[in-house]
Amino acid sequence: MSDELVLYTNPMSRGRIARWMLQEVGKSYHTEILEYGTTMKAPGYLAVNPMGKVPAVKHGDTVVTECAAICAYLADAFPEAGLAPPIGSRQRGPYFRWMFFAAGPLESAATNKALGFEVPGDRKAMAGYGSLPEVVDTLDGWLSSHDYITGPSFTAADVYVGSHIGWGMQFGTIEKRPSFERYFARLSGRPAAVEAARIDDELIAQQKKS
Repeated sequence: MSDELVLYTNPMSRGRIARWMLQEVGKSYHTEILEYGTTMKAPGYLAVNPMGKVPAVKHGDTVVTECAAICAYLADAFPEAGLAPPIGSRQRGPYFRWMFFAAGPLESAATNKALGFEVPGDRKAMAGYGSLPEVVDTLDGWLSSHDYITGPSFTAADVYVGSHIGWGMQFGTIEKRPSFERYFARLSGRPAAVEAARIDDELIAQQKKS
């Protein structure tokens, strides 16, 4: 398979997560910037992702969409980066558990809050996340006793979970708690995170000027 990596993204999207992950991997990649409602819905990109959404990553002939899947895929595709616990490791369980906890309960609960929707008390059992307070308390409990998702080591799960926590605190969908603030401060200072943010912030500034 070709080693070529392509990131399809928009700097004001979840593509920021994928870029951060690519920076952590440390491999060269090409970026295709897409615009909402136009190039994102054009036939060329719909052939890559029929949903017409970003991000997507193309690695040779393989296309991966959905940020959690992109993070997990890149960690396994480039094991030399050390971003996934080895298969068979006890850390593998927490790694997948919390990555997909963020992709499921956390994102659903935070999105519903942003939309002003609250699950009726007698319907909580129908919602996969129960309630936002339950989700936040659960994540808080874990991060209060772990520096990183799997314990002492940074992994791709931290890219994904940390992005949700950082955005949630910034936009008010996740309350600021000491464990969250300590955790995100630990992650956001990583060189790859700083460089990824710089690239996307510069792209936003260029878009505003044009």
